[in-house]
Amino acid sequence: MSLKYKRVLLKLSGESLMGDQNFGISANMLRHYADQIKILVDHGVEVAVVIGGGNIFRGLQAAASGIDRVQGDYMGMMATVINGMAIQSALESVGLYTRLISAIEMKAIAEPYIRRRAIRHLEKGRVVIFSAGTGSPYFTTDSAAALRANEINADVILKGTRVDGIYTADPEKDPTAQKFDTLTFAKVISLGLSVMDMTAFTLCQENNLPIIVFDINDDSNLLRIVKGEAVGTLVEG
Repeated sequence: MSLKYKRVLLKLSGESLMGDQNFGISANMLRHYADQIKILVDHGVEVAVVIGGGNIFRGLQAAASGIDRVQGDYMGMMATVINGMAIQSALESVGLYTRLISAIEMKAIAEPYIRRRAIRHLEKGRVVIFSAGTGSPYFTTDSAAALRANEINADVILKGTRVDGIYTADPEKDPTAQKFDTLTFAKVISLGLSVMDMTAFTLCQENNLPIIVFDINDDSNLLRIVKGEAVGTLVEG
């Protein structure tokens, strides 16, 4: 089978792990992601994953709790490690080989980030899970996804969301919102659309790394995307 994208970075939000719960990690959502990622790996796609921590702790919440911003961001990074461990277990339960890599050293549970080693894992068919963001405060997991995708020479960033692409407005709030099938980086900026935070988005724009925003809850979407079908919204140069 011919694939349009051979190496992908899948960006998932921490909130997506909650499923229909108010917080925490849903066993059903873990299994859902594991099954979808397994389909890609079985078709020969090299998969890296970056997951947020918003289901457990979000750095920006910290200020409201009286926690210092930098401290709060580090707490958010720890949350992504917890989610990474959960995804790792789910992937291994469906028979995949994985490596959990942390931008903050924690030898007992994750490998440190070494670019060449991460690429080698991908070449060997292991799913690489990048956790702890960039390892620095003030950067979101979107920025971590953009940075790692560029470093490992990914063909595309796949941003899984609850909606099936980028719209003129939030489709969950505005029924008149129109969906875009394709956009240029410049158009996203000129229209003020929120695809990723600006640091992450600029990094993709400068390196001409395409981003596809799609509905992660549709089981068929990931495979259709790597085959080259038009799914969601494609943002490219």
